[in-house]
Amino acid sequence: MSFSEINLFGVYVAPISLLMAAAWLILIALRRMVARFGLLRHVWHPALFVLAVYIIVLSCVVLVAGYRG
Repeated sequence: MSFSEINLFGVYVAPISLLMAAAWLILIALRRMVARFGLLRHVWHPALFVLAVYIIVLSCVVLVAGYRG
């Protein structure tokens, strides 16, 4: 698994920043689904829960992006 810099309009960007943006977009979709059903109110600390879900989603995105089958 090797990640290299990505040339984005002449600026070299670390690949983790693009993966973090992708995970953030996935998290927004998940939060909307959770908000629709009102499940976030059953969590003790919603901000910590959302942070933990973001870390889980980010790690899954990194694993999927780095997988070489």
